[in-house]
Amino acid sequence: MRISDKQIELVNGRIEALLKADNFYGKKLKEAGVSNISSAEEFEALPFSEKADLRDAYPLGLMTAPEEEIVRIHSSSGTTGKPVIIPYTAKDVDDWAEMFKRCYEIAGITNKDRIQITPGYGLWTAGIGFQAGAEKLGAMVVPMGPGNTEKQLQMMQDMKSTVICATSSYALLLSEEIGKRGIRDKVKLKKGVIGSERWSDKMRKTISDNLGISLYDIYGLTEIYGPGIGINCDENTGMHYFDDYLYIEIIDPVTLEVLPDGQWGEIVITTLVKEGAPLIRYRTHDLSRIMPGECPCGRSYPRLDTIQGRTDDMMKIHGVNVFPSQIEEILQRFPEVSSEYQIRISHLDHKDTMRLYVETNGSVDFMGLAQRIAREVKHTIGFTPLVKVVEEGLLPRSEKKTKRVIDERFD
Repeated sequence: MRISDKQIELVNGRIEALLKADNFYGKKLKEAGVSNISSAEEFEALPFSEKADLRDAYPLGLMTAPEEEIVRIHSSSGTTGKPVIIPYTAKDVDDWAEMFKRCYEIAGITNKDRIQITPGYGLWTAGIGFQAGAEKLGAMVVPMGPGNTEKQLQMMQDMKSTVICATSSYALLLSEEIGKRGIRDKVKLKKGVIGSERWSDKMRKTISDNLGISLYDIYGLTEIYGPGIGINCDENTGMHYFDDYLYIEIIDPVTLEVLPDGQWGEIVITTLVKEGAPLIRYRTHDLSRIMPGECPCGRSYPRLDTIQGRTDDMMKIHGVNVFPSQIEEILQRFPEVSSEYQIRISHLDHKDTMRLYVETNGSVDFMGLAQRIAREVKHTIGFTPLVKVVEEGLLPRSEKKTKRVIDERFD
């Protein structure tokens, strides 16, 4: 699905704003001699933008609108100490809420629903995005945020919540707790809007069966508004995304060639109307494909297939983005451990588990060290790994590259 004339017109508006702001991408455009485009071929010749560009622009180098028009910032996690700061104008916030409202509507959610939101609030875009869309829909919001399962279940019963918004891991935990406590007949949930991490068909079926609800995949990333830029409908033939706000390409991540609909590759997104920090040809590193043809539901919005993974080395555990460099940085705080470590990611009982193996000498309290490392990972990244301390020299060595991350979930 090549870019339309209307979308080209919108891209030219963003090019003009970027050149005027003279920010990181504006400079790229100037260096490339670009002031506007008039065809799909010219659009596909525009330079890509990358996460590294966005980090280099820290703190406000992405800001394209005048500062007095910026009403909010959000941030993605910093993998090397520098997070990505995304400025939003009032229109950006409203546009995001409108897209999220559409997501709820596609899922059959109305202003008569009571929506319990469990993703986190703060600099990241999770909870507040779910809430803004629900409020624009006119639904009653129960803004719980993450954790505190006891309170979640109590409010779920007392408020008679009909929709749960969560990561798949937390949705599974809640469904299991509801089963253990024998309170399914007291829970009024009908639908679940699930985002932030990949989840298997088996996990989906377990949650759906445990709770007796319909589940919907929601897509998004902080750099491109946040969650709520796409969702699957009841036909479950891919996630509809909103091409009046976004233009999506699929490229070969090696050759960077634009691929035709139906072929798998890397998702590249251009924001068509974003004011605070527009992005042109942003490489997401998410792997999917554009579904060819029309959806049986009759909606005209194009569709992305389920996200199959990423082209880089990011790991996602319990909805948290984790990079090996983050683990290395944490281990450097412990002089007792050697430079060698190994991460094993397993999928046990429908839950992702990280086992972190580290080495130390025999004079150290192995159990105490493991507990301290686990607490530090929890404090820094947000989840608790299973840490196993072994004697120095037991982890494998290599004359080439050591395989430090072993993902056993897809073996």
